[in-house]
Amino acid sequence: MSNVVSLQHVSKRFRKTQALDDVSIEIPPGTVCALLGANGAGKSTAIRCLLGLERPDSGRCEILGMESQKYSREIRQRVGYVAEKPALYDWMTVEEMGWFAAGFYPPGYQQEYQQNVSRFGLSLKQRISELSKGSRAKVALSLALSHNPRLLVLDEPTSGLDPLVRREFLQSMVDVAGQGRTVLLCSHQVHEVERVADYVAILLQGKLACFERLDDLKHRTRELVMRLPESDSPLPPLPGVVLAQTSLGQERSVLIRDLDEQQLSGFVESGIAYEVRHPNLEEILLSLLREKREQGERDKQDGKSILTSNR
Repeated sequence: MSNVVSLQHVSKRFRKTQALDDVSIEIPPGTVCALLGANGAGKSTAIRCLLGLERPDSGRCEILGMESQKYSREIRQRVGYVAEKPALYDWMTVEEMGWFAAGFYPPGYQQEYQQNVSRFGLSLKQRISELSKGSRAKVALSLALSHNPRLLVLDEPTSGLDPLVRREFLQSMVDVAGQGRTVLLCSHQVHEVERVADYVAILLQGKLACFERLDDLKHRTRELVMRLPESDSPLPPLPGVVLAQTSLGQERSVLIRDLDEQQLSGFVESGIAYEVRHPNLEEILLSLLREKREQGERDKQDGKSILTSNR
């Protein structure tokens, strides 16, 4: 079966900011994909390009086999979208909100909406203005689900929700995927996203640092924590692909891909105490973000050194 979401070598620049830089992602049907990264990493830009709301400078975006720019209207009719701040009319009741939205979709939408609202425990007679932020999010999700979209796109939908409501909201995404639909979820709640995601895409300053199944990422990634004999002791050759590293005195913490632990046996003879940890998704993300930030600081220092030497 063809992929539901496809970004192929997509780049997008806003003046001096490279929002997306040659990003490629393919999301299969019936899965939950988490799009992660710091603020300004390019997550919302990627979503807007997919929905046809932004035109990429290069590359191709497709949803359900349709090119985003060419079929943007058809795509938005077939996709459910929940933004961080849903556009709801405060003077309407929950029931009236569904009646209004039903005018944009085929027959049966309003009945499906009322069933979704009931499933979330909301009252049809309550005004939108009287709802908590969590209940407003549930209304937005009910609106997004009621035309039975094959793809549900969520851009920070749980921001500001209390932990219980946030967990219930995210857990409902598993049910959606279980019905054969696909979910693209952009969120800062990494530890809770980890409970529901099948795939993970990590953006760092517009570049795709990682896209793979979450289970594979966790299975193949280790944190190697070492204590060196001296604070300035060089690191020994590491058996694996180094993704990120941090230093604090004699301590070194290295995030490694495909670590061969059998080759660490010689570390003890060299006076290096070490521990191998299995990091969770949040720890992996934070290590990558820290490495990217420190790399940026090193690049700035190198640039200053070049300017100084040229004076």
